[in-house]
Amino acid sequence: MIRPLPFESDLHELELEIARLETQSDGESTETLKRLRKELATLRKERYNQLTPWDVVLVARHENRPQFLDYVDMIFEEFVELHGDRSVGDDRAIRTGFARLGDFKVMLVGHQKGKTLAERQQCYYGCAHPEGYRKAISKMRLAAKYQIPVVCLIDTPGAFPGVGAEERGQAQLIATSILEMTRLPTPIVCVVIGEGGSGGALGIGVGDYVGMLQFAYYSVISPEGCAGILWKVASDDTKPRAAAALRLTAQDLYQVGVIDEILAEPPGGAHRDPRAMAATLKSSITRQLRHLTQRSISELLDQRYAKYRQMGIYS
Repeated sequence: MIRPLPFESDLHELELEIARLETQSDGESTETLKRLRKELATLRKERYNQLTPWDVVLVARHENRPQFLDYVDMIFEEFVELHGDRSVGDDRAIRTGFARLGDFKVMLVGHQKGKTLAERQQCYYGCAHPEGYRKAISKMRLAAKYQIPVVCLIDTPGAFPGVGAEERGQAQLIATSILEMTRLPTPIVCVVIGEGGSGGALGIGVGDYVGMLQFAYYSVISPEGCAGILWKVASDDTKPRAAAALRLTAQDLYQVGVIDEILAEPPGGAHRDPRAMAATLKSSITRQLRHLTQRSISELLDQRYAKYRQMGIYS
């Protein structure tokens, strides 16, 4: 059974009762099951329509939430991973490779957090090093050379903050990646599928289209980091206040024009029905690729430039 989040305690009790009744086979339990399942579906829908920003952060971080490689398996075909940055090594927090999506050949770039403890340690929980961004830049340039669209799936708490990463030019590589993506002569589709933390997310987040899953978040800093700066402590009281102040939900970001579309998640979040979420994501990416590949490169770059120049302008 999927681990319940703190705001799902009553929903979890209903799930346990349903699981208990499913082991019985009498007529009375069958009728009760129908009623409880309907009650659970209604309650879950209502609860997820009223999530606070901090609740959204918890959903985005759920350990069962589909990750980059999950979507690669469910959406794309013929994925061939490309390794290394030709300088330092192969950062496992950022994965790149050629793939096919219907009639489109694409270059995939995305964060991978890992499922098991060993994989998470190998991927640094999705926190990329400079060599990860150097690898991403190299593979994006390769895609542009062969006129192949780039698809980026973003899911990271942020870039790795270690001393070694800083010594190898973490900030400079992120800035270079942002610059290269603004002028890359090929269509770029970006989707925030989970966490969108700071420059670590923005380093592969500049695109002609930026979508965001309904219960993902995208922020300049984590709620914990913000709370530590503003209130000197990240507690159960300050973290929700910081999350609300940051305006990091998909609805907030859509209102100010930072993202272009909100992709609806299944009831209870993407981790409750990964295949349904994958179908929605596949439909959105395919639609955007079909639209963007019809534009000329000069038109694409002009519109991309205008898109980011107008952010932050308010009357």
